[in-house]
Amino acid sequence: MSIAATSLSGMNAAQARLDSAGHNIANLQTEGFRRQLVQQSSVAPAAGVTVSIGQASEPGNAEVDDMVGLIEAKHAFGANLMAFRTQDEMTASLLDIRA
Repeated sequence: MSIAATSLSGMNAAQARLDSAGHNIANLQTEGFRRQLVQQSSVAPAAGVTVSIGQASEPGNAEVDDMVGLIEAKHAFGANLMAFRTQDEMTASLLDIRA
């Protein structure tokens, strides 16, 4: 699997985490609301990640966890985007050398 595909799967996973945390924060005051939980699993060998979204077993909020999750997901998205761009630049450089 290419670096671009691996990075893209990481960006998709980070986006799912951002969406879930935003959903949880938006529903903090909803009576009986059960938080969304995002589970990431690596795809062997080193081919990216898959994401599944579930619900907490008990109603309630965890505002701090969701805010920290937003920050973590933002940084994960940025890191994967940087890897994607770097792979693109390296490919362009190799093509320039061969031309």
